[in-house]
Amino acid sequence: MNQTVTDPVEPSPGVTEPDPTQAPAATTSGATATQNAAAKALLDVPSWERATLEKLVFASLHEQRLARRWRTFVRLAWLLFFITLGWLVFSEGIKTQNVTTPHTAMIEIKGEIASGAEASAELVVASARAAFEDEGAQAVVLLINSPGGSPVQAGIINDEIKRLKALHNKPVYAVVEESAASAAYYIAVSADKIFVDKASIVGSIGVLMDGFGFTGLMDKLGVERRLMTAGANKGFLDPFSPQTDTQRAYAQAMLDQIHQQFIAVVKQGRGDRLKETPETFSGLFWSGQQAVEIGLADQLGSLDFVAREVVKAEEIIDYTRRDNVAERLVKRFGVAMGAGVMSALKAGTAPH
Repeated sequence: MNQTVTDPVEPSPGVTEPDPTQAPAATTSGATATQNAAAKALLDVPSWERATLEKLVFASLHEQRLARRWRTFVRLAWLLFFITLGWLVFSEGIKTQNVTTPHTAMIEIKGEIASGAEASAELVVASARAAFEDEGAQAVVLLINSPGGSPVQAGIINDEIKRLKALHNKPVYAVVEESAASAAYYIAVSADKIFVDKASIVGSIGVLMDGFGFTGLMDKLGVERRLMTAGANKGFLDPFSPQTDTQRAYAQAMLDQIHQQFIAVVKQGRGDRLKETPETFSGLFWSGQQAVEIGLADQLGSLDFVAREVVKAEEIIDYTRRDNVAERLVKRFGVAMGAGVMSALKAGTAPH
């Protein structure tokens, strides 16, 4: 059997065999070459272009940081708002007016008597109920400083004061500071006695309805009013339309009727103490001293005087119900949300 033996091939002189261990070094060398090329290319960019690019990049990063900070600030602000709101609601809820020791309960009726105001029937009636239901309240004092307002709101308060007075068998006194005129006096006559300062303004027992008429001015300017109504008298209070004699008579009859209701309430409240004259129910008003003389008030006296000398309980507890900060914030927030929803609905982009 022939066997062929192959002798190992000797490397040629000057030729070096490739070493496998050198492959990674070759790869690394290639990557380094690429990076060097990129760096060289960047260096080849003109300096003004490089500066511009750097400014754009830094400006973009700065805007992103500002946006993140603003979002964080808004979230923290809302969180603080709701924490404060919750604290105010909670603190108002734990506050109590139930004072069992003998005292004089005071309810302040200040400013315009109207729905939604501090002297609205809703708030005054709530205050009165809390005051009458307190076992420690020896009497209820209405501290009045108001030029008047709605006869409807005043009528609701007057009726409720008289009902609570009979239910709890507690005396009620009215103390007038600056003024108790019109609807404010309507409320005052629900009290057993009315105390005034000698310079207080009292009275104005009357009813009014005011407005403006611009028909003559419009004729001079050549402006035509185009008002369309369904109903012959639907627009008779429109200031740009003429008022007929029939409409004026109708409005006057309504005012006279409300005036008679006011007069009846005053006569019922004051009784024989009222020294009626032709001017008593004419809408005139008087000083506190004059009011005592003609029977619209009983005597001069302040809140402290009534608590000390009449009620015989010098400690005065304020039962006046007012919108607290939290309630006002909630109302404003609700109005703002409602306005936003209405705007979205009008724009046709209401959320689904």
